[in-house]
Amino acid sequence: MLVSALLTSVGINSGLCVLFFTLYSILRKQPSNYEVYVPRLLAKGSSNRRRRFNLEMLIPSAGWVSRAWKHSEEDLLESSGLDAVVFMRVITFSLKVFLFAGIIGIFVILPVNAGGTEIYEIDFADLPNNSLDVFTISNVNRGSHRLWVHFGAVYLVTIFVCYLLYSEYKYICVKRMDYFYSSKPQPHQFTVLVRSIPVSAGSTIGDTVENFFKEFHPTTYLSHTVIHQTSNLCRLMDYAKKLYGRLIHLQSDSNQEKNQQRKVDLVDHYGKRLENIEENSRLERSEVSMARHELQAAFVSFKSRYGAAIAFHMQQSTNPTDWLLEQAPEPNDVYWPFFSASFMRRWISKIVVVVACILLTILFLIPVLVVQGLTNLNQLEIWFPFLKSILTIKFVSQVVTGYLPNLILLVFLKIVPPVMEFLSSIQGYISHSDIQKSACNKVLWFMIWNIFFATVFSGSVLYQLNIVLDPKNIPSRLGVAVPAQASFFIAYVVTSGWTGISSELFQIFPLICSLISKPFTKSKDDDFEVPAIHYHSELPRILLFGLLGITYFFLAPLILPFLLIYLCLAYIIYRNQ
Repeated sequence: MLVSALLTSVGINSGLCVLFFTLYSILRKQPSNYEVYVPRLLAKGSSNRRRRFNLEMLIPSAGWVSRAWKHSEEDLLESSGLDAVVFMRVITFSLKVFLFAGIIGIFVILPVNAGGTEIYEIDFADLPNNSLDVFTISNVNRGSHRLWVHFGAVYLVTIFVCYLLYSEYKYICVKRMDYFYSSKPQPHQFTVLVRSIPVSAGSTIGDTVENFFKEFHPTTYLSHTVIHQTSNLCRLMDYAKKLYGRLIHLQSDSNQEKNQQRKVDLVDHYGKRLENIEENSRLERSEVSMARHELQAAFVSFKSRYGAAIAFHMQQSTNPTDWLLEQAPEPNDVYWPFFSASFMRRWISKIVVVVACILLTILFLIPVLVVQGLTNLNQLEIWFPFLKSILTIKFVSQVVTGYLPNLILLVFLKIVPPVMEFLSSIQGYISHSDIQKSACNKVLWFMIWNIFFATVFSGSVLYQLNIVLDPKNIPSRLGVAVPAQASFFIAYVVTSGWTGISSELFQIFPLICSLISKPFTKSKDDDFEVPAIHYHSELPRILLFGLLGITYFFLAPLILPFLLIYLCLAYIIYRNQ
């Protein structure tokens, strides 16, 4: 890739970022978009939908940047929890690492690379038409003593990263302990979930659980609750919560005073429906309490957290598939579908999910290989000879080789996190947080393989399999292939990083869904939940850019300024979110 193609990509993505920022600063002021852009303030009652129109609502402003910047870490902890604090610490950690690496890379390594003549000597008079390869380690003469500079830089940055990892780990541990001690003891901390309970003939699940834990944990066992099949009851309770929220909103709505009779009628209507739900719930509870609705699972509570921890870390039976214990999730984090699943069903589910992830990874090689073909003009002219005249136009060739490949890859990557979250949801987990963790790991490994390794070894599928099957040659092949893809990954950081993080601010898909559903639904501030950050999609992306930065800071240090801009954007935007 030429320097001019990179500059074109930078210009296009900078324009998109400015456009997204401008649209966001205008759209967030519109009361009809509060559910998309300021849902937390709306839920707290800090923002009022019913504002009179004024010209200021159509003028973009950067006030949200200063508001996001000024809040302390304690404010973030109070409003969004410890997960948000740790997520932001990942970004600040990356900023520290690449700021230090950037100083060494730009002011020390980059001049060394540009001063080499292995590929060709750099032409400063015609800089835009120089290849980006002249700024990589590939341009350093083979066997040159200048390579000791890269060697020393790697060790220096490694020592700095290890020190930062130690200090960050220590800081987060202290924060976690402070958060733990400052909160009141919660029931789930004293409770474990027991599954695959073996029940003998003539005995109930409740009696079996009680006898077992009284025998083996007599001093710490407190009580137990057998889990029942309550899907109908849950639906009734959810419906009752919605009706109750509407009733409270209606009673507190001052705008309904003009139509008092309609308000009274609606209050009576909601009240009668709640009474019917209460009666149906009472009947459903009596039905559920019967033994035939019991599942082979129970929550067992202990007198102390220590007792719960001891039971959780012990194997309870000589048969490893019986009396399986897990830490109980928080009440609002429970995922019910797999509570009644047997050990064999969960095991088969995990195997199916692993196979599905492998197939998805192999199938995704198709768009990756297409993208790699777009970065090579000669290859494109062979594939599509009728485009040869168009590709000779300078601007078109720069867009096709510098911007289009990464845009296609970005679009395909959008479908990966939802697919991985679905696969994790059928893997046998009992809490939404476990599903998120599993999806996060899947997305991370998927991106490392398909974005990094598949791009580096950009050949056929059989070629990539041959590399894996011949592990002795992997280091030598990486040594040749990784520097060769430096220009692609620099463009990838600009396109996927800058545009991706700006689209997180713009929230284009939630905005479209809101605009489509608005004519068919009545907007009620108490009917929606504040959406959370999708950590399973955002964290792997930041970690992937961290991998690219660590890999290329000495091979192609030109990537570091673009990576630092991405991290600065991420810091402001995610604090705002």
